[in-house]
Amino acid sequence: MTPYDRAHAAMEADPENEALRLAVYDRLADAELYLLLEEEPEDENIRPQLFSSEEGDFVLAFDLEERLAEFVDEPMPYAALPGRVIAQHLVGEGVGLGVNLGVAASAMLLPPEAMEWLTETLTHTPEARSARPASFEAPALPPAILGLLLPAFEAKFEQLAGLASHALLGGVVYDDGHRGHVLAFLGAPEAARPGIAKAMAEALAFSGLDAGELDVTFLEEGNPAAEVLLAKALVLHLPERVEEEVQELKPSMPGMDPAKPPILR
Repeated sequence: MTPYDRAHAAMEADPENEALRLAVYDRLADAELYLLLEEEPEDENIRPQLFSSEEGDFVLAFDLEERLAEFVDEPMPYAALPGRVIAQHLVGEGVGLGVNLGVAASAMLLPPEAMEWLTETLTHTPEARSARPASFEAPALPPAILGLLLPAFEAKFEQLAGLASHALLGGVVYDDGHRGHVLAFLGAPEAARPGIAKAMAEALAFSGLDAGELDVTFLEEGNPAAEVLLAKALVLHLPERVEEEVQELKPSMPGMDPAKPPILR
């Protein structure tokens, strides 16, 4: 089962659970989806196949190549794109997204409004600010809140493998008396920090917490603040990066080069 499969199954088992429904959108946004095309790509221009139904017009995508192959049962052009990119390009087109239709229990039709909501949610960026901590404490979060936050964090940690050794969730008191919670990443390189902060902002947005707030910071191992947090905070381990065998470079599918975003027409 893919991460999207697992999230969808959990939602189906408890359909009234808002956090589980949001988790489906989060996994979908992060997944690499195989989008069925009308014709072979031309440069960076791709034309998705459009399918009409009583519910409206949809493009179709699958979270495994094997599922796309099972659906079409013959060679067809496709593009591998992140779910968030597909959603972004469908905004304003009046077209929805069908996922895994006819080939998996996680099949779902998402209307155009869902694409707009998802894209708007993903555009939120964390606000940078300066604050001086006066002290750190153990996290003062009820089990119900932790039950929403931790799965959302862990799902994002899979994408951050190797970028930090630990994440420390603790309480914080700032020198102006303001109290809150902080998630400190240890050993993250400078270049990776904006992406980590954005990923955790998304985790918070999709956690199901209303008006949730969390400060994300970065510390070096051995830093006095890191030592205090290691003693008091909840220690969350990030997965290690798995080294892949070096393969011969080949032309990539449209949209996989960050310098050349795809154009859907």
